[in-house]
Amino acid sequence: MKKEYVIGVDLGGTKILTALSDLEGNILKRSRVLVGDVKDKDTVVTKIKETIEQVIEETEVDLEQVAGIGLGCPGPLDIEEGLIHHTPNLNLDDVNIKDELSDLNTPIFLENDANAAALGEQWFGSGKGAENMIYITVSTGIGGGVIINGDIYHGTSDGAGEIGHMTLDPNSVVKCGCGNFGCWEALASGTALSRLGQEALKAEEDTMIDDLVDEISEVDGAVVAKAAAKEDEVALELMNTIAERLGTGLASLINIFNPSRIVFGGGVSNSWSLLEDKVWETIEARAMDSLAEKVEIIPAELGSDVGVVGAIAAALAHIKK
Repeated sequence: MKKEYVIGVDLGGTKILTALSDLEGNILKRSRVLVGDVKDKDTVVTKIKETIEQVIEETEVDLEQVAGIGLGCPGPLDIEEGLIHHTPNLNLDDVNIKDELSDLNTPIFLENDANAAALGEQWFGSGKGAENMIYITVSTGIGGGVIINGDIYHGTSDGAGEIGHMTLDPNSVVKCGCGNFGCWEALASGTALSRLGQEALKAEEDTMIDDLVDEISEVDGAVVAKAAAKEDEVALELMNTIAERLGTGLASLINIFNPSRIVFGGGVSNSWSLLEDKVWETIEARAMDSLAEKVEIIPAELGSDVGVVGAIAAALAHIKK
């Protein structure tokens, strides 16, 4: 039977999003289920299978026509073995997902979710045509994927691309979720912007941020950005602080990888117009001129679809090699 389709599975901490596509990446059917409070291995694996069965049945495609299943999952992973070492929000530690899905009799291609997103943007989004690119997502944290000569760079043990955990300030007292202090993620993410906004209110600074919330705990990055868009001076200064930190990290990535394109996604990217000038000012001050001149930074295209489209791209990347 001719292999004409692939399936992508985006495995998140709260939901599983699965899609069936043709070999050109055109999505024919989607299935979305919430993971729920019970997140043990058997429950999660059962729900993955349910979503796969749904997209197959509702399109009347035979599973034998599916060339492969791409699975985007939080890491760390062993992608060749199909082993999930640890997932922060799911109880899938030391689970071999290829073995768990072996009864589907379809090749399973495991990929780190941020790397899958990078592939999605390269194949179908803002990264099209870029052989050397970096995908960065800035939201609660900072993640990303590095593509070199058209392929994801995985590193020795499939751990490459943890760009949010490079140290930005070794003297910082801000602790990152990884346990280190002064990580790029801890200092330049949406969470960092939220923290700066809350600190401004605690310091009783004169800012309209206070008018946008009922309690300090409600201040998040979007609230600060909203105040900045209305030209609130305190909020604009906070955005500049985040932009400078983002630019500092990006300058390091530009110096190390010499990409032609950086694709910028995540919730903070919605405020790119407020960040762009300071980000570029910082890059131009810190990156080597000959490298900074060769890179463009553009917003991601895929939005909330990036995970499942990335999983599809991960499957296609193996099938079309």
